[in-house]
Amino acid sequence: MNSNHSIKAIFFDLDGTLRHSVPTGGDVSTDYVVGLGLRVNAEDRLRAARWEHLYWANSVDLRDDLLAHSGETENFWIEYSRRRLIALGASPGWALEYAPKVSAHMGEMYKPESIVPDDVRRALPELRDAGYLMGVLSNRDKPYHEILASHGLNEFFHFSLAAGEVDIYKPDPGVFVHALKRANMTARETVYVGDNYFADVVGARRAGLRPVLYDPNGIFPEADCATIKSFDELKSVLEAL
Repeated sequence: MNSNHSIKAIFFDLDGTLRHSVPTGGDVSTDYVVGLGLRVNAEDRLRAARWEHLYWANSVDLRDDLLAHSGETENFWIEYSRRRLIALGASPGWALEYAPKVSAHMGEMYKPESIVPDDVRRALPELRDAGYLMGVLSNRDKPYHEILASHGLNEFFHFSLAAGEVDIYKPDPGVFVHALKRANMTARETVYVGDNYFADVVGARRAGLRPVLYDPNGIFPEADCATIKSFDELKSVLEAL
């Protein structure tokens, strides 16, 4: 059993935490935009990455876009591209003009590989053998059992929950409450590990869980919580909480 008796369970985010898309959509989109003539520096890339995390954390902008473009996938992604171009430093006019082209390029050319990083594969069996109950909580709309199975991850988790199953999305604390009920755990004895500060850290704290931010690229250098850059660091962080 784990030596930290106060922590009995670890819940993980899925996308960007356990499972990664390589290369990232942000990198491919930005490289394409640079080819179109937009000047982009490291600070611009970081700002756009932070914006992406905020947008996908069930933001008002995301909800507005889903409502405005319900059933119109093409228009949704054009609007997403426009918003991201502005976050990247483009003028509103430039973003409006080039958003359709960027969206079309991504739809046609972006074919990422889905991987589980080596540090994740090292950490999961170690944490399981230490006695932690583990689960996966994602803001996906639908269950993702097949994704976990295809990556050989099912054996490590007692449950998985898609926010769409209960129609409550991170950072709303309600979805964490549903996960705790599935695991029969209390918030005080549960840690949540995720890569999105706005969805994962904020949401976990609202529900009373202890957050650990997985931030390998330093997107949130000012994060006011336990932070890891590699899953190799996770066990020692858990023991220190």
